[in-house]
Amino acid sequence: MPVETLVVGLLLAILWAELTDVSPGGLIVPGYFALYVGQPLRIAATVGVALLAWAAVGLLARRLILFGRRRFVLAVLVGAVLAQAWAVLLPSLFGAPAGLRAIGLIVPGILASSLSRQKPLPVLASLVAVTTLTYAAASLAALL
Repeated sequence: MPVETLVVGLLLAILWAELTDVSPGGLIVPGYFALYVGQPLRIAATVGVALLAWAAVGLLARRLILFGRRRFVLAVLVGAVLAQAWAVLLPSLFGAPAGLRAIGLIVPGILASSLSRQKPLPVLASLVAVTTLTYAAASLAALL
């Protein structure tokens, strides 16, 4: 089921991006979010890390020449570092539940990159829509 969910998410994300001209947080992000619909803390943590990475890249962009590939790689790297720091520091500092960690190391950075290319509200709204569609389609496919 995970592979099918990721493929459905990829197809729906590319269709959504082509039809609306708004990225749903990157092409693979909705598929991963659909896999974790039953764990809302992980989705919230991933969005939180992505927003922190987006802010950090925005601050760094004021001092560095960032565009294209450089900006994308920096967003992924900052997202990975913040996701790892989130997983290590948050539980020890605040006694946070174990489920409050980001989905992978790459997903927050891809989402942060998408947030830096377009406005956050349309990206996040598209992410919710495509994740919901992906989860529904994958659940329906599992029933058949």
